[in-house]
Amino acid sequence: LDRLFARHEALRSVFVAPQAKPRVEILPPDAGLPVSEHDLRQRADTEAALSDLCHEEERTPFDLARGPLIRGRLVRMSDEEHVFLLTQHHIISDGWSMGVLVRELSQLYRAFEGGQDDPLPPLAVQYPDYAAWQRQWLSGERLQKQAQYWREALSGAPSMLALPTDRARPAQQSFAGASVPVVIDVDLTRDLKRLSRQHGTTLFMTVLAAWAAVLSRLSGQDDLVIGVPSANRGRREIEELIGFFVNTLALRVDLSGEPSVSELL
Repeated sequence: LDRLFARHEALRSVFVAPQAKPRVEILPPDAGLPVSEHDLRQRADTEAALSDLCHEEERTPFDLARGPLIRGRLVRMSDEEHVFLLTQHHIISDGWSMGVLVRELSQLYRAFEGGQDDPLPPLAVQYPDYAAWQRQWLSGERLQKQAQYWREALSGAPSMLALPTDRARPAQQSFAGASVPVVIDVDLTRDLKRLSRQHGTTLFMTVLAAWAAVLSRLSGQDDLVIGVPSANRGRREIEELIGFFVNTLALRVDLSGEPSVSELL
């Protein structure tokens, strides 16, 4: 964990704002990733105690200015069973980063357990390098051009989706939410891929078109804006980095004129 912490500058980032001017600072590589330990072996209610620890962990805030913005808890359930909790603030990590973190943590664990050295190759760049490049690239005429594109693309777009619900919208938006898992089985996935090939679309485009059609039918609207997260890792050098790269794009779909599925694709 300490090696992973030292390896990725994003994990060591803290966010300070002296004189109301926000900036990022990087904790030293040897600062160490904080880990607390809990021994539940003598508890009769180990599962309940573990649940309490999990709830306590998810409710414990981070100090953005002091950090670290990642922390661990090792819970000893029995002599042979442990549960490890690793919590990160979203400001330093995203979904893609989770894959990088788990993969590298596994590689380091196996190597160190076998008495070997760190097997991970040095990183070519760090997240601050990417941030500096992005700030430099997205400026001046290019920034104006990009902003103008989105102003035109979203001009006159509906502010909300008028879905039929069994409750009225609250007077004040709460941002409370939930997830609804959807499983697409093997047969349907194969059929969707075949349909995509026939129309020269990616599987993503095909599913997005279907989702737009469903939302249009439910809402009675033919002008839809759908938020889509993009991994935003278009360069090979940043694929191995932990950090917040993800970017949500507002994709506008026009379903006017009652298009067929083929036309919509």
